[in-house]
Amino acid sequence: MKNNQANGRQGNRFLCRCVAPLLVMTALVAGCGGGGEDKNNGSLTAVPTAVPVRLNSPADITNESATDFNSNVNGLITGATLKRWKDDWLNQRPAGIKGKLVILQVTTGETVSSGTPPAVTGQYSYFQSNGINVFTYLAASAEWVMTRSNGVISTPSLVLDGPSIDAMLKKYDIDPINDMIVIAQGTASSNNVMSQGRAWLALHYWGVDAKNLSILNGGNKWQFDSGAMVAADFAANPIAPTNEGRFSVKSLPVDNTSMIATVGDMLAIVPDSPTTRLKGTGVFLWDARTITQYSAGYKRELNDGPTSGCGTAAYCDAAPTYDYMGSFQNNGSRQGHPNGALDLNFANLLDSTKGFSYKSKAQLVSYMNGEADSAGNGMTYGSMVNGVYQQALVGAGNAYQAGDMVYVFCETTFRAMITGMASSVILGRPTRFYDGAMIEWNSLSNLPQSTGDNILPASSPWRTDVKSFFRPANSAAKVALRKIIDSYAPNANAILLEDKAYKLPGGTNTSRDGGGAAPANPCGG
Repeated sequence: MKNNQANGRQGNRFLCRCVAPLLVMTALVAGCGGGGEDKNNGSLTAVPTAVPVRLNSPADITNESATDFNSNVNGLITGATLKRWKDDWLNQRPAGIKGKLVILQVTTGETVSSGTPPAVTGQYSYFQSNGINVFTYLAASAEWVMTRSNGVISTPSLVLDGPSIDAMLKKYDIDPINDMIVIAQGTASSNNVMSQGRAWLALHYWGVDAKNLSILNGGNKWQFDSGAMVAADFAANPIAPTNEGRFSVKSLPVDNTSMIATVGDMLAIVPDSPTTRLKGTGVFLWDARTITQYSAGYKRELNDGPTSGCGTAAYCDAAPTYDYMGSFQNNGSRQGHPNGALDLNFANLLDSTKGFSYKSKAQLVSYMNGEADSAGNGMTYGSMVNGVYQQALVGAGNAYQAGDMVYVFCETTFRAMITGMASSVILGRPTRFYDGAMIEWNSLSNLPQSTGDNILPASSPWRTDVKSFFRPANSAAKVALRKIIDSYAPNANAILLEDKAYKLPGGTNTSRDGGGAAPANPCGG
């Protein structure tokens, strides 16, 4: 067994040394032929000194699920599929996958105890590895995000930079071209589904193909409870990372940066008027937060818990005694939403009784169409009308429209990973993630912070308060200091430019610049 493991790793390293030069030669030969046409709606260009990189639009990299999730061999997979793979990987691996099965859990799975004194009666900590071609690692949520600057403001919890994603490939010995990467929750919770999404986003953004990426639907214990797995499928401990990987995202000649929408992109699609609807414009703007945050405390929802005051209703008016500052997060300067956004809480997309697995494809389609579920939850739209805040369900046919570009966001694009995964990976709809999210959007305001000065000057082109419905904080002392880099930066695409340069040092590709103060939408809507 040890020899097989060593031989497998040695072969992977050899492949790594060979792949990148072959990609360079293949691309340059294509460039010499003068063609460069790509039949996948991307484009292929070459420069004499650099590897050409194909630009993918969001539509190019969606991954629609089968109606029966058991039929999927990437994207959203079930425990039955994972069991079949890990029990007989060499014979059961999907077509086109030639490497290992790498399972990344964002947390340790559940352990069940009973009796006095308590004794372990169920151990679901990690999926069983064989140490040869099936490896389960603990890859915690915090490893998949970092603080970065877009040139205007520094924001936490953004997509990893190049050196950081390569460090992840090295740590977990991932071959991004040949391995199948399965991202699992571990312990079932909505937070861990969000973290699954953050890991998926980091890998896909940096060019790992959809055929190499899978999200396990439901937590570890749910795989046992549902009958998909048995006790022997679990282990008490993960594999210890070797930190011996030799691969880099530079070996992936694709540019998937269009998955990320910058604040400049957002300013280009958000309407000036708070009462303007986006239906028919080619844009679908989805707020994954609670209606309480979306409405800045004018409305509440049953998902807020027993203090919501909604009784059995899905939504209700906030009580006169409700302190709207309770809807604020991260000591923001204001609360509310970008003009034109619709709201549906991410929590409605998951079934908490089934290990926080995604609801059926049909139910997700229904939500995006604007239909309410049996409990009354659905897409809503709200705005101030004659001094009175009004919000209501939009109704069937009045949410997502065929051909729309979907933009998802929340406070830090964790909750929006669930709405974004539903839209892109399950329903196959072109989707962009506003990674800066409301923590960034609410910060870019001509409003005071705890130091007494305004976060942005009135003349800054990066003010988002001018395109938002909001209520300001009731005291500047409650607003945390924001790290503004340049209030008059010429663009907000420093992250995209940095990432392109890492993958393509000294060269160019066909990707947009994006991120200007009011850029044209680069993705057709």
